Amino acid sequence: MKLKNYLIILSFLVVNVALSEEKTPFKNMLVLEEPKIYKEIIFQDRDGIQIDLNKVNTDKIYILNFWATWCAPCREEMPSLDKLQEKKGIFIFPINLEEKNLQKIDKFYKDLNIKNLNTYFDDSLKLVKVFALRGVPTTIILNQNKEVIAKISGSADFADENFVSWLNSVK
Repeated sequence: MKLKNYLIILSFLVVNVALSEEKTPFKNMLVLEEPKIYKEIIFQDRDGIQIDLNKVNTDKIYILNFWATWCAPCREEMPSLDKLQEKKGIFIFPINLEEKNLQKIDKFYKDLNIKNLNTYFDDSLKLVKVFALRGVPTTIILNQNKEVIAKISGSADFADENFVSWLNSVK
């Protein structure tokens, strides 16, 4: 009986994925059918000041990128995130998940020639739990209403034209 239920659920998932109309720019990107609202999206800037994304008053697309200095895929994708930050209508919050060490992070940014990104932290790892993160890098994309519309698990080339076009289509 358990096997039968498992096969029914698996078939349902396969059919839903196959019938999905929206093609995503990356294989590791999940676009939600309905935007999801989170009451609290709170993290800290490099000075320890708390930021509640729901209280930020702009009409941009928000990208929360969770990363660590020891993560090779994070190192690989960070320059393309830096380049993406130059685009209008987008704001990127690179949120470091390590114990706060500004010297280490400043060196990481300097080594990669990161010029357009600030540094943010999830000191208590609350957002790790809120978004059910399974590893780094993970990127959460929110629309102008601060609703989650997509998640990228693993690295991505944020300078990819298909991704930039997709972002422009959801503005």
